[in-house]
Amino acid sequence: MTQTSPSARALTFPFELVRPELEKVEAAILDQAKAFDPSVEGYVAYVCKSSGKRIRPALAILSGGATGGVNEEHRRLSVILEMVHIASLVHDDIMDGADIRRGLPTASAKWGNSLSVLLGDSLFAYALELATEFEDRNICRSIAKASRDVCCGEIFQTQRRFDLNLSVADYMRMIEMKTAALFSAATQLGAMLNGRSPEVCDAMRDYGMKLGTAYQIYDDCLDLVGDEKMVGKTLGTDLVKGKLTLPILYLLQSATDAQKTKLSRMLLKGEPMDTTVLAGIADYVGSIERAVQTAKQLLVEADEDLVGLEETPHLEAMRQITGYLHNLLDKCRAVA
Repeated sequence: MTQTSPSARALTFPFELVRPELEKVEAAILDQAKAFDPSVEGYVAYVCKSSGKRIRPALAILSGGATGGVNEEHRRLSVILEMVHIASLVHDDIMDGADIRRGLPTASAKWGNSLSVLLGDSLFAYALELATEFEDRNICRSIAKASRDVCCGEIFQTQRRFDLNLSVADYMRMIEMKTAALFSAATQLGAMLNGRSPEVCDAMRDYGMKLGTAYQIYDDCLDLVGDEKMVGKTLGTDLVKGKLTLPILYLLQSATDAQKTKLSRMLLKGEPMDTTVLAGIADYVGSIERAVQTAKQLLVEADEDLVGLEETPHLEAMRQITGYLHNLLDKCRAVA
């Protein structure tokens, strides 16, 4: 029996409210493979089945419910954002050399990098094609911008691999683009589709941006302290690939020159580093703690962005999401 990741289990409850809508979205996502040439359909179907917890669709549906109600356009938005996300995962796994995602072989592990690059490209292109069907051009533009931000964030991260001079500000900008952009698009456009005021749409955008940024920090901590069997994907790849995440940046801030030199030498060699190695460098546990606290503060601010909205079950579920992520971050701290 396949184990469900802790994050998937934790998010089940707040997403339970929109389960009927998510089931429709899930069926629509799986149905998208039929739009491709028969020679490609099987590849698309595989990655669509094995590529995520559907957080972005859930946020689009919850945002719609919290700002006036869910309609067919929210479901269409959900499908498009998830197609963009799936495309980014296909490319991420290639760059990270990841073999497992959601307990299954990644596309690159199954079919090789060349085919997987083209598969990801096809999914990006198809998602943007679907986005042109919205009557409001601003919706299409926003989806295209979020897609571009995801790609630019990955480029930025690739440029700065093994760069011990990467600042915390640069890291935050990077993850806002590569991860939080789609969270933000989901919550902002969910409100925009209901014709809400610019102020409400902006508040929902900010909620998604902060939630997505906190989620990426959690994921970066998980890469250091998580259990692959429980999480269901390849871990420990960030440092091997030279990705300097927030816990490591905080670690470098507290390290002596000699310790920085030691860490730099290990990074450049591309050697796997477990927590026993890192524990000998400055304040490793304190660095995890600081990263967790940074993420938790973002979640507090995200909840503040919801103030003023009408009290609805959907709004309460959005608060519950930040609460569950608080709990997941606490677990990272406990493991460290």
